[in-house]
Amino acid sequence: MSPNRVIIDTDVGSDIDDAMALALAMKSDEIYIEGVTTVYGDTLLRAKLAKKLLTLGDAEEVKVYPGIELPLLHNREVWMAGHEGDGVLEDYETLEVEAEHGVDFIIRTIMDNPHEITLIPIGPLTNIAAAIIREPKVAENVKEIILMGGVTRLGDNGLKIRQIEHNIKSDPEAASLVFRSQAKITMVGLDVTMKVKFTKSERDQLKASALPLNDALVKMLDRWFDFIEEDFTLMHDPLTVSLLLDRSLVKTEKVTIEVEYDHRHPTGQTVATYDESGNVDLCLDVDSERFNELLLGVLLKGK
Repeated sequence: MSPNRVIIDTDVGSDIDDAMALALAMKSDEIYIEGVTTVYGDTLLRAKLAKKLLTLGDAEEVKVYPGIELPLLHNREVWMAGHEGDGVLEDYETLEVEAEHGVDFIIRTIMDNPHEITLIPIGPLTNIAAAIIREPKVAENVKEIILMGGVTRLGDNGLKIRQIEHNIKSDPEAASLVFRSQAKITMVGLDVTMKVKFTKSERDQLKASALPLNDALVKMLDRWFDFIEEDFTLMHDPLTVSLLLDRSLVKTEKVTIEVEYDHRHPTGQTVATYDESGNVDLCLDVDSERFNELLLGVLLKGK
């Protein structure tokens, strides 16, 4: 069986989960990364960090394309943690990424390979929305969009999680456009990602592997643990990637999604309506134990 051909669209560098998702994808035999695009904030810095991680993971042939830095309407605050690349990007000046814009790469790749490319957006949806604006047929020619974003609070943990999620609130106009595009979408939101935790004990297993990519992940994990002042973090983005490896990890319902927002910040609630013919598969529960086994199993491969 041929591997899933994917484009990963990421805001890697702030929360650790983007880097972990990229590592999971590059180490999975079932996934072939056509390219990586970056979004939101300093997209050149994010692109160089992605390139460094790919190089450490023996996937330096994968090309990285910087994308859009600001939200679609330039009307939202951009948040960066300030530690992006710390301890990992010492060779920033010598790392080379592609001159082609990330949005152009997305359009070109999907239109040249209809129904063969899966988009995995794990950051704000600005690049994806811009691609659909530039070439509306992207929505019908993409195989699937598996995105990390949003929250419906319809799962059994609904009362304990927040009403809006970072990737959506960072560019709700872009998110609204993508959900309305009628592309085939799987939404991996806080309803399930709040249930997948990565602890310092699991971090220690990564460190013990002594693999170059895992060493970099450990440095980034330690920086993130210090930043959030917790001894665990949530694997939002790796769970999203993992659905290409095992879709049975999650339980879904068919829905349509409307993004409710106004011009204040923050705003951007994803409202789900049950619809048997809806274009969105909404993830509502996850087998977190099996997911953790899968994630560590792949990352420790080659130990």
